[in-house]
Amino acid sequence: MIFNTDTQVLEEVELKEKTQKELNVVLYNDDINSFDFVINSLIEVCDHEPLQAEQCTILVHYKGKCDVKRGSFADLRPIRNELTNRGLSATIE
Repeated sequence: MIFNTDTQVLEEVELKEKTQKELNVVLYNDDINSFDFVINSLIEVCDHEPLQAEQCTILVHYKGKCDVKRGSFADLRPIRNELTNRGLSATIE
């Protein structure tokens, strides 16, 4: 029996990619927190650059929500938790 190792490796990579789906932390607008507080939270929690944090905050304000971080569930969970501990509305989607 002859096995094509290239095909087998490719199938393993594709399977791993499907099981490690990238998700987003989504930040939602609220009428409680100031722009400065949200910007500083994104800088501190999500490692955003100041301009990126400001742009995300503006999008949240005008669009109602914005994806602020992308990654695996395990990586995003502590970020979402810290944002919500600060009183911000965030989910992982």
